Amino acid sequence: MSNEDEFFDAVTGLESDDSCEGLSEASFKDAQLFGGSSQKNNGSVPQENGIKKHRTSLPAPMYSRSNVSIWSILKKCIGMELSKITMPIVFNEPLSFLQRITEYMEHTYLIHRACSLSNSIERMQAVAAFAVSAVASQWDRTGKPFNPLLGETYELTREELGFRLVSEQVSHHPPVSAFHAESLAGDFVFHGSIYPKLKFWGKSVEAEPKGTITLELLKHNEAYTWSNPFCCVHNVILGKLWIEQYGTVEIVNHRTGDKCVLSFKPCGIFGKELHRVEGYIQDKSKKKLCVIYGKWTECMWSIGPQAYEAHKKAEKKGDFKKQKNEDYERADDDADDMPEVQETVCVIPGSTLLWRIDSRPPHSSMMYNFTHFAMALNELEPGMEAVLPPTDCRFRPDIRAMENGNMDDASKEKERLEEKQRGARKDRAKHEEEWSTRWFQMSTNQYTGSQDWLYSGGYFSRNYRGLPDIY
Repeated sequence: MSNEDEFFDAVTGLESDDSCEGLSEASFKDAQLFGGSSQKNNGSVPQENGIKKHRTSLPAPMYSRSNVSIWSILKKCIGMELSKITMPIVFNEPLSFLQRITEYMEHTYLIHRACSLSNSIERMQAVAAFAVSAVASQWDRTGKPFNPLLGETYELTREELGFRLVSEQVSHHPPVSAFHAESLAGDFVFHGSIYPKLKFWGKSVEAEPKGTITLELLKHNEAYTWSNPFCCVHNVILGKLWIEQYGTVEIVNHRTGDKCVLSFKPCGIFGKELHRVEGYIQDKSKKKLCVIYGKWTECMWSIGPQAYEAHKKAEKKGDFKKQKNEDYERADDDADDMPEVQETVCVIPGSTLLWRIDSRPPHSSMMYNFTHFAMALNELEPGMEAVLPPTDCRFRPDIRAMENGNMDDASKEKERLEEKQRGARKDRAKHEEEWSTRWFQMSTNQYTGSQDWLYSGGYFSRNYRGLPDIY
């Protein structure tokens, strides 16, 4: 079975508590960088321009899923929430969900662009483009990431992209992943906690997004918040797997009152709307200032509302004439056939390009449809073992075995880790001990007023004594 950004495999019978232990208040900004000059590139080979190289492929190609059936597992689960169903490892991809959410940062240049702009509406355009780009890596990613173990962490520093990030699995049931990213130049902070709710509907799996994402542009004293769209993976039983995202995403600028409302279109009967995103930016008086349109798999553009409406009217007239002479048929098939991808985005004259997706590696289809960015997420570079905490995803033996093509070892290790986690939970219950998160604590998001997992500081001071033995 498969899924997306939010597809978890289950480890039954585990819960975590929301209590927190006292944490160091060491500044995230001031602490020593992993991958900084003091680390001498951690043994990696720099490119000619001085930028560190990252790997461009995985050690082994993906295992074929064509001969594996999951109907026997899922036939009793229609309409149910999936967080307690354990899936065969063949339907995974060799990344933890903590690494998967790190892919939000692939197009960090859009945040840097927003920081550099003096006009608040132009900043909102850049932030909206970033919000769309953050889910673009899900295109054709039908393998599900590994469910993080309670207390698992991940960090990533990309000097050439100007950010570093730390994340932690703060709860197991429900599964909650908290992350905190920050500009190396002190321009922005990007954070959130993600806890998707999954349901199986017979032919498809739907992920309902839970959790708020917050982007703070420090120079402008602005904060933007939003939630991700729904994600659906079709044909989990029969046929070719395909993904669509749909729903309304509202991005709010809490300082100016500006709002961007984006509609991720469901594909519809004939697939005309597949991957399409349309929306608008309005000021606090609800006056529409510009329209944003495109595809989350391709590109996003911006144009004035009057020019957009004039184009839509002309387009509707043309579609009506064309439709009168067309005879649409839809086969009654057991599989939800993926609609043929329509023509690329029709660019309206006078539009401004906000974002365009990067091409994927030529061998991506043999490597879980990973992007260039995803290929490097589980890379264990020379020097990392001495610096990273023992809870980092890169040390998970099941993910490492799968990445290396050792499926039997990966399955055995996954089962061992799940059993170890169950045992740890029972041991805590026996001694009446509560689980304590290390780097995040439950608090109130000052912009939304809702409960959120916020970074407590101290991670990059590299004091990792007392961390749990989870692997």
